[in-house]
Amino acid sequence: MRANKLFPIEKIASTLVLSACVGFIAPTAINANPVAEAASTVGLPDFTELVEKSGPAVVNIRTTEKVQLNQNGSSAEDEQMQEFFRRFFGTPMPVPKQQPTPKGRKTPQQQEEEVPRGVGSGFIISQDGYVLTNAHVVDGASEVYVKLTDKREFKAKVVGADRRTDVAVLKIDGTKLPRVTIGDSDKIKAGEWVIAIGSPFDLDNTVTAGIISAKARDTGDYLPLIQTDVAVNPGNSGGPLINMRGEVIGVNSQIYSRSGGYMGISFAIPIDEAMRVVEQLKSAGKVVRGYLGVERIDVPKEVAEGLGLTKAQGALIQRVMPGSPAEKAGVEVGDVIQKVNGTAIEKAVDLNRIVGDIKPGGKATVTVWRKGGAKDIVITVAEADAEKAPVKTGKQKAEPAANVFGLSISDLTEAQKRDAHVTGGVILENAEGGAARAGLQAGDIITRVFNTDVKDAKEFAAAMAKIDQKKPVLLLVKRGDVSKFVAVRPTNQ
Repeated sequence: MRANKLFPIEKIASTLVLSACVGFIAPTAINANPVAEAASTVGLPDFTELVEKSGPAVVNIRTTEKVQLNQNGSSAEDEQMQEFFRRFFGTPMPVPKQQPTPKGRKTPQQQEEEVPRGVGSGFIISQDGYVLTNAHVVDGASEVYVKLTDKREFKAKVVGADRRTDVAVLKIDGTKLPRVTIGDSDKIKAGEWVIAIGSPFDLDNTVTAGIISAKARDTGDYLPLIQTDVAVNPGNSGGPLINMRGEVIGVNSQIYSRSGGYMGISFAIPIDEAMRVVEQLKSAGKVVRGYLGVERIDVPKEVAEGLGLTKAQGALIQRVMPGSPAEKAGVEVGDVIQKVNGTAIEKAVDLNRIVGDIKPGGKATVTVWRKGGAKDIVITVAEADAEKAPVKTGKQKAEPAANVFGLSISDLTEAQKRDAHVTGGVILENAEGGAARAGLQAGDIITRVFNTDVKDAKEFAAAMAKIDQKKPVLLLVKRGDVSKFVAVRPTNQ
């Protein structure tokens, strides 16, 4: 990963002085707390009470995974590095000599080693020990540990996790635990002050502040996220976004970044949506959603004009899945879905959200625009596959692990797969830092990470998340008709 950088305090001090000088009015009386007086004078918010109230309910989450050791006592990651040395240096990497197994103890091939996997944040939502965090914080973990601000640590049970909304619920054994106050994310406004509390880079109970930049960013199929300028970094995932009333109005989940670190834009899951998922996870261990079985995109302006629509809104159907509820009800390619049960579809992403809230087996009246006129179609909604990711269109953001190496990737379209004669992989949209130095360029197709084949952006992100980000990553890259392995070093090396 990129090395941590600490900025001189002089720069920070200069910034603070400049801010305090704007609109400053000299106090008329001596105050025992000049900092508080200055903040009050210029109208800056004081977050101390919020932190004192909510901080004890914010927890640090660390996860571990069990690594199966092979007969020579090495792990799968060791074998990946062996392959790297063999291909690029013509010789295997030295392996420590295996020690004889003492009598009565397990042989190497039977051994498992529990190793640290990652850290994140969360917050307690009930006094009996339910904890809310991100699904990606606990995904793939063998054990999950929750540490409170009073240094108590609990082994947690994963009650359930929903990858589509990136929400997970944990349970720890405790009573009368501190808990947060849940707010109403529907009432938030762009421009209002908020704070985030979490464990960036494993620094427990770090507080950062900013404002809400936008309240409904379309970055996912099921959730319109809250955009803020609050500093959020690796380790903040799963922590609360808190308003000035001390209420949690979001769950910090994503950042927009070219480097893997904070660049001024972060995203949080609206707490109203998160709590709906929490209730299903607590009661059933999973989230049940409705499913139509269509691929859809936003309606381009020129298409809207050609079809006789007054506005470019709705969901344009590009594909109807064989055997799906939509096919059985008569939905056709080229239809524009305008309403579901009377609710207008402004953009394509609205379709998944509205249908997802319909109970499987229920009826949905879908209004489609077809051949110059509107038509109502009644569809019996099926249950969406809980594990299968929803159909995506367009570019996918690279995960932080990929950004460490300067890789910006997206899913391949079916046409790109045919042209490249591949069945899977990801296409490189941009190469920076380590990727650029290794000779990679836009248009290259990555089909393998070390010994792991990747068929799409999701699998690529999962493979990259498992590697040591301080060492070179070995990628199988296809350019034209030639495929070759390329070693990419982290950008900071």
